[in-house]
Amino acid sequence: MNRRRFLTQSGVALLGAAGLQGAEPAKSKIVDANADTAKKKDAYVPPHLVEPLVGSQLYGWGQYYDRSGRKMSEHLDEVFRALHDIGYDYAEATLDVANPDNNLRLAERMTKAGLKPVSFYTGGAVHVLGKATETVERIGTAARVAAKAGFGIVNFNPDPIGRDKSDKELEIQAEALRELGEELASGGIRLGIHHHTPELRNDGREFHSNFSRCAGSQVGFCYDVHWVFRGGIAPADCLRQYGSRVVSWHLRQSRERIWWEDLDTGDLDYRAIAAYAVEHQLPRFYTVELALENGTRVTRDAMANHQRSREYVRTVFGV
Repeated sequence: MNRRRFLTQSGVALLGAAGLQGAEPAKSKIVDANADTAKKKDAYVPPHLVEPLVGSQLYGWGQYYDRSGRKMSEHLDEVFRALHDIGYDYAEATLDVANPDNNLRLAERMTKAGLKPVSFYTGGAVHVLGKATETVERIGTAARVAAKAGFGIVNFNPDPIGRDKSDKELEIQAEALRELGEELASGGIRLGIHHHTPELRNDGREFHSNFSRCAGSQVGFCYDVHWVFRGGIAPADCLRQYGSRVVSWHLRQSRERIWWEDLDTGDLDYRAIAAYAVEHQLPRFYTVELALENGTRVTRDAMANHQRSREYVRTVFGV
């Protein structure tokens, strides 16, 4: 990588740590969360993609295959054909950082089934010095390969650690996110930060830190509406605060806070969310994620639930 702002395993100091010489003076890490948003639409539409597009996250499909005693990895072409046949534009898989060329091969299989290469999901540790550098480099390398096939978005969830991260760990993480955002942008990829409930504990301390310490031009938002709702932030409030950062969306519904088997009416008012997205011209890369959890009532197969959900997105979001 051309720039390095944080520590590698060599032990060079970050944050101007006392007693170590040769350290680069620490820069101010706190930036306006809404900086760089005047041209938000231009800033976040990936250069290889034309919106609107509707996709499906493969995680839920994997759960359905597990329920039937099969491995989704052995039936990917079947899943891709099904998605195309019921009107989806793309499938979102996990970025292969260990074997980057596999991302090209995956794109070939998607394209053969009539789907577009759009986005990948990934995670990694970015709160520890040295490990953060390794994570950024591995994702950056894999994303550059993926960009050759036309992928334009990487949705990234920082690894949870079983406890709240310290202020210093959040500082390191923010530096890594800025580095990752710039690294991906240099290859034509947009970074969207995704969150689960660990980041939303303590009034969203880590969730807000990831944005408040990073400029919008570097670090965008993969808005998984239900995870944010489950973490205690009202979807409308989240849109008002961070909507200008949206890169992509993950869509799931619940009833009485238990994930529902398809997108339908429920705890979340998706009509209001869709109206906000249109009014504020937010990027429209909508990824349906029909994940299952304890208590989810499953009355249909994956094909039927994804077909119903595609119709819901068409009706509610107009795409």
